[in-house]
Amino acid sequence: MVKSYLRYEPAACFGVIVSVESKIAYDSSGKHLLVPALEKIGIWHVRQGLCTKTLTPLPSSNSKAPSNAVTSISSSSSRIASGYAQGTIRIWDSEKGMCETTLNGHKGAVTALRYNKLGSLLASGGKDNDIILWDVVAETGLFRLRGHRDQVTDLVFLDSGNKLVTASKDKFLRAWDLDTQHCMQIISGHHSEIWSIDIDPEEKYLVTGSADPELRFYSINHENKTDMNKELPTENKWEVLKSFGEIQRQSKDRVATVKFNKSGNLLACQVAGKTVEIFRVLDESESKCKAKRRISRKEKKAAKEGREATEKGETDIEAEGGSNLVVTVPDIFKLHQILWAGKKISSISFSPVTSKNSLATLALSLNNNLLEFHAIESSSTTKLSAIEIQGHRADVRSVTLSSDNTLLMSTSHNAIKIWNPTTGSCLHTIDSGYGLCGLFVPGNKYAVVGTKGGTLEIIDIRSGTCVEVVEAHGGSVQSIALIPDGTGFLTGSADHDVKFWEFQIVQKTGEVYKHLTASPGRSLKMNDDVLVVAASPDGKLVAVALSDNTVKVFYMDSLKFFLSLYGHNLPVFCMDISSDGDLLVTGSADKNVRIWGLVFGDIHKSLFAHADSVMGIKFVCNTHYFFSVGKDRLVKYWDADKFELLLTLEGHHAEVWCLAISNRGDFIVTGSHDRSIRRWDRTEEQLFIEEEKEKRLEEMFALETDNAFENKYAIKEELPEEGAVALAGKMTQETLTGTDSIIEALDMANGERKRIAEHEVEKLKGRVSAFRPNILMLGLSPSDYILRALSSVHTNDLEQVLLVELVGNVAAIVVRLHHHQLISTVSAKPLVTRLEDSVPPKVKEFKDLIGGNLAAMCHLEQLMSMRLGVVSRDVKTKLWEIRSCNAKRIEAREDTKQEKKRKKKQKKLDGGHVWS
Repeated sequence: MVKSYLRYEPAACFGVIVSVESKIAYDSSGKHLLVPALEKIGIWHVRQGLCTKTLTPLPSSNSKAPSNAVTSISSSSSRIASGYAQGTIRIWDSEKGMCETTLNGHKGAVTALRYNKLGSLLASGGKDNDIILWDVVAETGLFRLRGHRDQVTDLVFLDSGNKLVTASKDKFLRAWDLDTQHCMQIISGHHSEIWSIDIDPEEKYLVTGSADPELRFYSINHENKTDMNKELPTENKWEVLKSFGEIQRQSKDRVATVKFNKSGNLLACQVAGKTVEIFRVLDESESKCKAKRRISRKEKKAAKEGREATEKGETDIEAEGGSNLVVTVPDIFKLHQILWAGKKISSISFSPVTSKNSLATLALSLNNNLLEFHAIESSSTTKLSAIEIQGHRADVRSVTLSSDNTLLMSTSHNAIKIWNPTTGSCLHTIDSGYGLCGLFVPGNKYAVVGTKGGTLEIIDIRSGTCVEVVEAHGGSVQSIALIPDGTGFLTGSADHDVKFWEFQIVQKTGEVYKHLTASPGRSLKMNDDVLVVAASPDGKLVAVALSDNTVKVFYMDSLKFFLSLYGHNLPVFCMDISSDGDLLVTGSADKNVRIWGLVFGDIHKSLFAHADSVMGIKFVCNTHYFFSVGKDRLVKYWDADKFELLLTLEGHHAEVWCLAISNRGDFIVTGSHDRSIRRWDRTEEQLFIEEEKEKRLEEMFALETDNAFENKYAIKEELPEEGAVALAGKMTQETLTGTDSIIEALDMANGERKRIAEHEVEKLKGRVSAFRPNILMLGLSPSDYILRALSSVHTNDLEQVLLVELVGNVAAIVVRLHHHQLISTVSAKPLVTRLEDSVPPKVKEFKDLIGGNLAAMCHLEQLMSMRLGVVSRDVKTKLWEIRSCNAKRIEAREDTKQEKKRKKKQKKLDGGHVWS
């Protein structure tokens, strides 16, 4: 009989307040802050400091990558758009917390997202250097803009969405006309990558931030065309942005974000450090007064130095009474304050709601998993609040479950947190040293934590305080293990000592209540640093892992040497003993897991477990199943009797340091360098070893096949032409699945039509019999069944799905794949000749059909807009597309004529055969 196991699945993730891969953003109401939390988006109520909702994407069927983190966020009214590291974009309903649609278009991480003012269009930029414009209402991509030579870092809409300005690491700004889908202007001048751009609410100025020591400003031309009657010999009639000036920054770090507040009277410049420079935007009268004072000071200074005049233009303007006063950037943007944070700032966001007592409220996300809110006042900045309790400031180094599985303790570099593992809520936060290990004392009223400083901290769980600190070792306490009888515990340290401790209840002088403490007992001196200690469940043996790559086993009562287990090539970082005391499992930095027998010290099996160091390993209680975690971000489930990998759990975005398993084995908890704590629950779904093996082999084969095809046969993408436009979508597993479903529906419908025709023939011959429709068609007619298959495909994927089915595409790919065989086989020559004669005319016929349908639809759109009295903004775009298609068709005809002439000559040379 085939043995079955129960599957573990992701159940909860907590401990992450904000991740650094994306910027934070306020919603339109200003009450909530949208915060990236690895693959999720947390919606935090600003005043209450609570996460009211979490937007969690469903696991993708076409990807096994765990690190699909949120890389960009944008909001508009009730919609939230989020971009991910795999190139997908999800549109969320913020009220329902549901994902409305998923858009696939980018081949790299989505690094920039921005809605237009109406919220009907969404622009995205990615690491693939492309910009895609999406129709949010129709849930489809409109077109792809190409031209940047490096990652797109930021973008903004201009003129109510008719134009788009993008910034990139290639040091260029580009202005795009969305009606004609072409690049109108390319702006150079930056000496380093442009990291952020923004415009003021009135769309007067555009500001850019880079690693240059200054902020650059550009004035925005709102006219599509300059008046032709005006003579402007020095100006470009078509330029959208004109250089206005620059101001020096105070910090030497590169700019990370530039942002105007909603009213436009403040500009914040956040650098890749601990500061935010806040500039006040003066109104027209204030800026003119400042310009006059500046000119007056220059005149006085020149007169004092004995000069006759300063800058001739300015003195002339001043002499005219200031009617044509030249206002510069420093006259408008005045440094107001510099805000300092305790840690490096990741991103900022202005609240759209302004309070009466302050100019604006600024939210900061710090790189230590912390959110801060500051009020910007006329003379200073005030810290309003911070969200910090729900997560550690650094990576989680250890996790420990209580005996009844109702409490979870996690340690980090400066704090201990007590959690409810079911709800993920933080119950207590205790300041501590750098905690490396910990355990719950029997009774679950106290806990003991070993620190990097060599101390043991006694924690009172009920009050959430540290009641005593015991100086335990001369080096860091690397490991701690409970003695099975519950009377004490043992610790292993970098000072080469293994110490035994006993629990005691004491009452110090001056204290009212008694509390727990630990007193040292026996000790065991080792020759190297002690990395891990473990006690057998029967209390007879103690296992000690040393930095010399070996594991020493001693009798617990006499501390006499029993076994030496060697075989690992690098130090053992983790180990555990099974509940029956028969097996010892060790995990090492050599990426291997070894299973040992404790009776004779024999090795049962060595398994290549992880792609990096194995950091944690634990047996499931009363079984020989165990879990292992490693620096490769994976959690793996093993059978120690059959030496088989049962399951691989993916989800962490960084190295996994530790794990803990409940007493019943119904869930496990893991802690990671990404500061997240994840719970994995055991389900009732059964899994079989052979099925899991087949799945892994299929995934590996598919991955290798895709890579081999891409490397050998894929067409290498050349650098895009200047201002090139392409399709918005991309090929994914969903589009291939949709293609298969449509082809299957077509085949089934054709077969049903043949059966219906045959039935009609039999009916005419007098052989009347009841027609039995195909039950797989669900009682639908052939045409309705095909329509059902088409409607099941997502709107954004429909274009790519239909492109896959092009017969011409298939023929070209087949000929390219088997080119060498075709030219070397004599019998294949007629086949290639027939393909040449039949494919081009058919392709041309369908292109003409599609072009005619497109023109007809555009004409109908014009008629409908004229009847309704509304001008459609897409009419000009469609007409431009038709003109472009016609121009390309004429060029294609000319190319075809030239190609036919060349082939005729080649045909004469080859004796009547055409070689492809």
